[in-house]
Amino acid sequence: MKIAYCLASSGEKNCSAFEVGHISKSTLSHHIKILREAGVIQPRIEGKQHYYSIRKADLNHRFPGIVDLIIAEGGEEK
Repeated sequence: MKIAYCLASSGEKNCSAFEVGHISKSTLSHHIKILREAGVIQPRIEGKQHYYSIRKADLNHRFPGIVDLIIAEGGEEK
């Protein structure tokens, strides 16, 4: 949720710019892979840098209002 919130609220980010607390780089990479494979986020590769963004249009088409809900929840774990 925190990764999705980070991207939904602030747009495209480099992998190192995520504000998701104190998790290891390998854990972050694993979660990014899961979100990418699930179609929640999309990568843009520029040289050696990987930038990720949330697939707002696709998500809102399949699940109307989901991106607004992610932003409203603030990425907080309940």
